[in-house]
Amino acid sequence: MTKLIKIKTGNKFEEMGSYSRLVAVGDWIFVSNTAGRNPETQEIAEDVTEQTHQVFANVERALAAVGATLADVVVSRVFIQEPSDTVAVMTVVGEKFRGIDPASTVTCPPLGSTIYKVEIEMTAFRGAGQAETERRTQAL
Repeated sequence: MTKLIKIKTGNKFEEMGSYSRLVAVGDWIFVSNTAGRNPETQEIAEDVTEQTHQVFANVERALAAVGATLADVVVSRVFIQEPSDTVAVMTVVGEKFRGIDPASTVTCPPLGSTIYKVEIEMTAFRGAGQAETERRTQAL
């Protein structure tokens, strides 16, 4: 039988919305849309680049809890509050995913609060970072 692991961080929105930060189903790992709130201080930086770095720190901590890393990410969905912040956010995303190259969606919808400048959702497959990879460039 498949084992499910559900990780909560104690965030009030996880309890209010009855969701988990991360759910692992076998080797598949689903990370909820994650904002850049520092879990120790509960603060959110004003700077979008700082928020983006904090998002990745939060996601990396969640992935580590189930024995995975960013190298295992196969899909990311990046939500940016202000279109003018896209270059700043995607610069950090590019740095963090360099060589991993997951499938990605980037969009600029309104987020749950104006203090959130970026949120990222990810799907990973445990062990994908060590898998043999064939890279192709192909016009579609």
